[in-house]
Amino acid sequence: MGWWQEQKWQRWRKRHPLPLEAWQRAQVRLPIIDGLSDAQLERLGERSWRLVHALRIVLPEGVEWSDENRLVLMAQIALMTLAWPEQRARRALLDVREIILVPGAFRRHVEEMDDAGVMHEFEDERAGETSWHGPVALSLEELEANGDWHGTNVVIHEFAHKLDMTGDMTVNGMPGLHGDITSREWYDTFMQCWQALQESLERGEEPPIDDYAATHPAEFFAVICEYFFTAPDILDNVWPDLYTLLVRYFDQDPLRRLPRAC
Repeated sequence: MGWWQEQKWQRWRKRHPLPLEAWQRAQVRLPIIDGLSDAQLERLGERSWRLVHALRIVLPEGVEWSDENRLVLMAQIALMTLAWPEQRARRALLDVREIILVPGAFRRHVEEMDDAGVMHEFEDERAGETSWHGPVALSLEELEANGDWHGTNVVIHEFAHKLDMTGDMTVNGMPGLHGDITSREWYDTFMQCWQALQESLERGEEPPIDDYAATHPAEFFAVICEYFFTAPDILDNVWPDLYTLLVRYFDQDPLRRLPRAC
């Protein structure tokens, strides 16, 4: 908890300020932060630098990471809560202690029970994974492809699960809410879009977003967060009410930052 303590952080930060050259290079690698104001970029840099020291990164044997690489990773995390007040942003990440980076996608043996009570076992290949009070595991291979406006982002996906857990410590698509968003409004809007996705798949239609979102409400939330930050035009075109709800939840509007060429 040390780096989350304000006095300790401010003392350390005076002696070790944000490395501006590394931060400038990191910004170039993250098109999804294009369009942020100078003040927003300054806040994002400071919050990212704090995360560099607040979260332990476990690297594969023989791999070394520069400040630039660490800032690229942490900036994508900090972007999600950038518009939130400092204390709220920190509270949203208090469950995170460690990020484990693995060379590529990893496999997990999964056992799941369906609605009929039938247990299914299968091998699942994943680019990331997280759990309550657990570390966040990310594929380095996937991570290197992050940061652009193409609808996928493993960092945002996995940390959306962490935000999801701020609701009731489970992953169910219902994060802890704030402001004037009520649980009923969130549930009605969210589930209407979730059901629309299910129905489109049942009809054999091409899904409007990545069909992995249809596997569980938690995955639906994580995937729509990916689209919100990296393909906002697609999400707004498919489900404008859901996009507007996420604008209110994150207190930011990535569609306004989206380059016209995207």
